[in-house]
Amino acid sequence: MNQDKKIKIFLVDDDAVYLKLLEIELIDHADFAIETYPTGEKCIAHLSHAPDVIILDYHLDGIDKNAMNGIEALDKIKAFNPDIPVVMLSSQDKIEVAINCMHHRAFDYVVKSETAFMRLQQIISNIFKYKKMEKELNWYMDRM
Repeated sequence: MNQDKKIKIFLVDDDAVYLKLLEIELIDHADFAIETYPTGEKCIAHLSHAPDVIILDYHLDGIDKNAMNGIEALDKIKAFNPDIPVVMLSSQDKIEVAINCMHHRAFDYVVKSETAFMRLQQIISNIFKYKKMEKELNWYMDRM
């Protein structure tokens, strides 16, 4: 498949091992173009690469204690382009954290666990089903 036609996914996590595992898992199960970033700042600096989906860690202070956290990065991504779906990823298994992410316009929230990779693949699939339905609905409404 042509690199330009692939779904582009940004993976943002300060845990280098988890970031690589996530990248390998997604590449093994689909033909994605993946860019990885260890900080929210680096992700923000590359938004002009037009990602289709961003998977963003909730805590991003493992490399730099003063780095922006996932919520701050999410807000900057949404300010840049509110239509980029952002899936928050965290080891926090607290409903308050998930609700906070949704209030900041995250598309979904996934807890890092043994089922996280499978869940992320399903969410990515759902994002594109939703986008396709939205496009078809807009096409239909334009013709009414």
